[in-house]
Amino acid sequence: MREYEAVIGLEVHAQLLTRSKIFCGCSAAFGMAPNTNTCPVCMGMPGILPVLNRVVVDHGIKLGLALDCAIERNNVFARKNYFYPDLPKGYQITQYESPLCSGGHLDIGVSGAQKRIGIRRVHMEEDAGKNIHDERRPYSYIDFNRAGVPLLEIVTEPDMSTPDEAAAYLKELRLILVYLGICDGNMEEGSFRCDANVSVREKGSGRLGTRTELKNMNSFRNVQRALEFEIERHTRLLDAGLKVELQTLLWNPARGETQSMRSKEESHDYRYFPDPDLIPVRVDDVWIARVRETLPELPAAKRRRFALQYDLPAHDCDVLCQSRALADYFERCAELLPAPKDISNWIMTEVLRVLKGGHDDIGSLPVTPERLIGLLRLMQGGTLSGLKAKEVFDEMVATGHDAEAIVEERGLEQLSDEEELRRLAREVVEAKPRETALYRGGKTQLLGFFVGEVMKASRGKANPKLAGTIIREMLES
Repeated sequence: MREYEAVIGLEVHAQLLTRSKIFCGCSAAFGMAPNTNTCPVCMGMPGILPVLNRVVVDHGIKLGLALDCAIERNNVFARKNYFYPDLPKGYQITQYESPLCSGGHLDIGVSGAQKRIGIRRVHMEEDAGKNIHDERRPYSYIDFNRAGVPLLEIVTEPDMSTPDEAAAYLKELRLILVYLGICDGNMEEGSFRCDANVSVREKGSGRLGTRTELKNMNSFRNVQRALEFEIERHTRLLDAGLKVELQTLLWNPARGETQSMRSKEESHDYRYFPDPDLIPVRVDDVWIARVRETLPELPAAKRRRFALQYDLPAHDCDVLCQSRALADYFERCAELLPAPKDISNWIMTEVLRVLKGGHDDIGSLPVTPERLIGLLRLMQGGTLSGLKAKEVFDEMVATGHDAEAIVEERGLEQLSDEEELRRLAREVVEAKPRETALYRGGKTQLLGFFVGEVMKASRGKANPKLAGTIIREMLES
């Protein structure tokens, strides 16, 4: 039985966060009424002249530096010629022979192992419009608002061999783009789109198999599923002595299968040539240095620093660094209270629970770092139990009030008076002679039962740790 291995390369189109399009002044905003963000330039009218948006180059350089790429000093735009209804000019302005960035890499982690994925190129280009198909009638419509919106295309080397590696790469690349502030990473709105090239060959062979290109994947899970399906399909064909056809495929998530879209084009099919309307763009050392000064701490570096500086487990670092805002929230909390693991636990459980329940981002959360630390200090000082703290946190979210005010208003102070706790413990022990006898006979796991009874008697206010100590002493005396 022959063994096979997959070879996977990815092409990502990242829509850039600019106010205007790449070659005209039209708005690049998403969600506007169809065909309202258009002008003669992005519609390709006769006699028009494009003018490059400098911010697009800044964003491209920024990503190139983050991926450790070489930055091309002399940038030439090219025309990629093909006809689709959503391409108003009949060609796409892109880069071909000399991409803005090349030769970089991105390190990913899968199942505890690190792997370096080569970045072949990062180049600037314009987006096409959007076809909208009527499900009730045999009509299609075109919205040209997206035509001319700036993109960066990021092309990897064929360095991935599993769908898990592909998903890990996409998640890390998306995180970097969002950290840099150059793309919002929204896959549902199409601002982060992935095409995958996959082939299968005999394990250990140096030759590449025939590849297929996968399109229409709008989630990390769909990328994994589509690659798994294609790898299995290629393997079945090769085992049967059949050939894999070079083609472009669409992923149908409802049916869980790929469908043929068209035969795969090669670069010569597009008849690239330099765009005569756009002069070459010279990127000098001063420009690169200026952009380099704007680079933030990147996700991988931040995770490493959190592990060293705060002595946090890898899982905590991964969760806390899933966005710059969340990492900043944690660090502000850690400045106010030197208890990083306690803070991390609260953020990973209660804070993220609330964010997933409706708040768009950490910036909209009424519980500021100062208020969260106020709550944790009440717990540390014994004023508030962990159980009651969660109730107070939910009320802080709902009202925006401080923990101290809520505790005082609702009378939630934790009962830590030893004399009162001994009185309650004595009443519980006397009321439970059977359980007392079982405990003293060696069934010490009943301690939790007695603590629970004291909590009930105190209406949840008793300090459970202190109550447990008192009950143990009482039962074992």
